[in-house]
Amino acid sequence: MTDEQYMKIALILARRGEGWTSPNPMVGAVIVRDGKILGKGYHQRFGEAHAEINAIDDASGPIEGATFYVTLEPCSHHGKTPPCVDRIIEAKAARVVVGSVDPNPLVSGRGIRRLRDHGIEVKVGALERECEALNEQFLTFMRTGLPFVTLKYAQTLDGRIASSTGHSRWISSPPSLKFAHRLRGQHDAVLVGIGTVIADNPDLRVRLVRGRNPLRIVVDPSLRIPPDARVLDNQDAAQTLVVTGPLRGSERPSVMEERGIETLVIGKDENGSLDLRMLLAQLGKRQISSILVEGGAGVITSFVRAGLFDRMIVITAPKIVGRGIEAIGDLGISRMDDSIALCCERILRKGDDIVMYMKKGEG
Repeated sequence: MTDEQYMKIALILARRGEGWTSPNPMVGAVIVRDGKILGKGYHQRFGEAHAEINAIDDASGPIEGATFYVTLEPCSHHGKTPPCVDRIIEAKAARVVVGSVDPNPLVSGRGIRRLRDHGIEVKVGALERECEALNEQFLTFMRTGLPFVTLKYAQTLDGRIASSTGHSRWISSPPSLKFAHRLRGQHDAVLVGIGTVIADNPDLRVRLVRGRNPLRIVVDPSLRIPPDARVLDNQDAAQTLVVTGPLRGSERPSVMEERGIETLVIGKDENGSLDLRMLLAQLGKRQISSILVEGGAGVITSFVRAGLFDRMIVITAPKIVGRGIEAIGDLGISRMDDSIALCCERILRKGDDIVMYMKKGEG
């Protein structure tokens, strides 16, 4: 087998940690000697052993002189676990094949140099594109300090996220709803506006699939959130953060604190709206590396207008309602030349619905 074929196995292993490793990346590792796989491992959960250590512990025999295949550069610093590089050196590996370099300033290039300094051959870039795509949320966060933002919404064939009366349950099919819950589990936080809370009263936890509950964020500039909103319940299972603007003489923050609900005050931008870039920066400081924005229309439009999104996932159901609520409102664009260009990455089918993954770019 080739280096790329062994790296494919490591990538499959890495994906098993999806939804559980953040803010750490997903990593897979395979140990090979004389064409035989001796050990396999992946990073299973944040705070637990890394992929390389699990592969070493899984090894069926001595691994001296073996080749390690790792999807991301092995760490060389003490965090919640000891450096993986030290264990690889102690194991007397002959060669290490790395998928992609870790942009974390605590790691970037240092793990590779340390291995080479100890006489271990290192090859970098095997299936690099695939390895980087696996951890695009982590890589974006490391490079920018801002969370990776995914905008997700379900619409009818004629582009409505709700009827003219505001009714929206349910536009998408049961398979699409299950898919949406899986998306929640793949992000550190899920964000909605106060309009969605008042109209739909969502819970925002992961319920239809197995997964970790994200931080629930409600953007509520005037602090109108009803005390009986479901998003305020079950704080032991999923915490809630209410984002609001500067308030005068309100007692609501203290009431929220009594229920264990944190309130974050964010300043206004030049248009008088909550400063979303400031919000993302604050969330980044809290190690929130990815956010799933679920709506409603005002929040989605604000993120699009500010250009503060990395991916858009649109679920289109084969339904027509005519007049209704659009997902994205006025952006002040009058010419097609000024439209926001997106690239279609892939198209899925969930039940009768079509799911499109799109990123910003030339398309």
